[in-house]
Amino acid sequence: MIRRFKGNSTTDQTNPVESQNDIVFWDVSSVLKDSSSDGFWTLADARLPNVKPPQKVNFASGDIIEQTTFRQPVEVPQDKLLGGLLPAGLDEKSCLSRYQSVLYRKKNIHQPSSHLISRLRNYESQHKRCGPYTESYNRTLKYLNSNQYNSSTGCNYVVWLSFSGLGNRILSLASAFLYALLTNRVLLVDRGLDIPDLFCEPFPDVSWLLPSDFPLTDKFSSFNQKSPESYGNMLKNNVFANSVSSSLPAYVYLHLVHDYDEHDKLFFCDQDQTVLRQVPWLILKTDNYFIPSLFLIPSFEQELHNLFPEKGTVLHHLCRYLLNPTNSVWGLITRYYNAYLATADEKIGIQIRVFEAGPGPYQYVSDQILACVIKENLLPQINKNLPIINPPGKPKIKAVLITSLSSGYFEALRNMYWEHPTITGEIIELFQPSHEVYQQTEKQMHNRKAWAEMYLLSLMDKLVTSSWSTFGYVAQSLGGLRPWILYKVENQTAPDPPCQRALSMEPCFHAPPFYDCKRKMGTDTGKIVPNVQHCEDMSWGLKLFDG
Repeated sequence: MIRRFKGNSTTDQTNPVESQNDIVFWDVSSVLKDSSSDGFWTLADARLPNVKPPQKVNFASGDIIEQTTFRQPVEVPQDKLLGGLLPAGLDEKSCLSRYQSVLYRKKNIHQPSSHLISRLRNYESQHKRCGPYTESYNRTLKYLNSNQYNSSTGCNYVVWLSFSGLGNRILSLASAFLYALLTNRVLLVDRGLDIPDLFCEPFPDVSWLLPSDFPLTDKFSSFNQKSPESYGNMLKNNVFANSVSSSLPAYVYLHLVHDYDEHDKLFFCDQDQTVLRQVPWLILKTDNYFIPSLFLIPSFEQELHNLFPEKGTVLHHLCRYLLNPTNSVWGLITRYYNAYLATADEKIGIQIRVFEAGPGPYQYVSDQILACVIKENLLPQINKNLPIINPPGKPKIKAVLITSLSSGYFEALRNMYWEHPTITGEIIELFQPSHEVYQQTEKQMHNRKAWAEMYLLSLMDKLVTSSWSTFGYVAQSLGGLRPWILYKVENQTAPDPPCQRALSMEPCFHAPPFYDCKRKMGTDTGKIVPNVQHCEDMSWGLKLFDG
């Protein structure tokens, strides 16, 4: 559906986009009536960033009104390797997003440290030497099959199990990779239902995917907090009382899921890391972003400081290096961006996650969102007294990208800005790619869309996110954005104030341990070091801050 509004403006000769005498307001939700379809993602061809100009058509007469040219998202980049973060020489066609994503972003002010770059290149060499089906891998596998310890292979591993929703998986996968870097292990990834469909291979030459014939694969689904192979239960049973290498198990299951107990949480103690360092295979299952607690382990402290002098950029760098969308997902992202977002003067993302029993929409949530964007001057107020406002010169266009399982919040904002002019004369365009009502983690296309929408949010200039939402955490970290966080609603009442600006773009660790490993007693782990404090959106959670 296209709705047209008249306004007065001058033509920008330096940027031949649409004339503002003929403003178009897109109602994207009407394009797709069947939310299970992916047809809306294919309305425009995937293009980078020189594209065939689209045509505006008078739907009543069928006449072509004018032709427009997409504004390039950013200038052509000088450094597609992101300051050395990415390795050179990888096949570009097999993963277009790896080197093309910079075309859609502003110049990054957060540069990776030289130490991080060096460690990544060293890790890539290690992965090539120890990855699946290499001589070292095959030799280590023999000892795993016999459940015997042997240190002669020179390769140790952490196997990440695919578990929970997509946002949680992205956060836990990045956590697992950093842990592998810190402990000189090789990361192998359980492919689950869709990992190869969502993410490119990040390392040169050798896959990061765990082979399907891995001998423990059949046990993955049964691993839980009660498993005898878990580190917590092994501690209870004094398995590590005799620390002689020959008595150590060939693998240990690390249960770091939100329901883990006090023995499982000893994983975050230095003395326990000393024990685990001797175990060649660690099988990791978690739904948490546990990196903040790695900063509380003394033996990791100096290395983490060297890797990340800016503590608030950890996930930002890890995501850009490790998690690049596959070509199928990149097509969804670029088609949508080029069709609806590329020409805006400013782009605002609003990520809405409501933790209520029903799908909504809820009026108190709509009230909260509106109060936040108006109070923080992200969007202008409307004028209910005048039918039209004609500002001098060319009106500014703001594109608002909304992601939510419900279409109701999009519709409320869309109707408000359609029915009334803004007091500033700005043009507000609103878009929502999908509204799937319920989270459907088991569906491939649902997860493709979810990953595409996280990525699209990361391309915005400003971002509003929902408390506790891992979906929002991924978007803000990937985009290097400090979002405005919508407070969690209590008692079905819009909070006052409705939101606050995050002090860091880092995610929140929702289930951290509260334990002093040296004193062997409970403590507030948010008050041990300056860079690890409690989260804005979850008082008991931990997150990384600068300064």
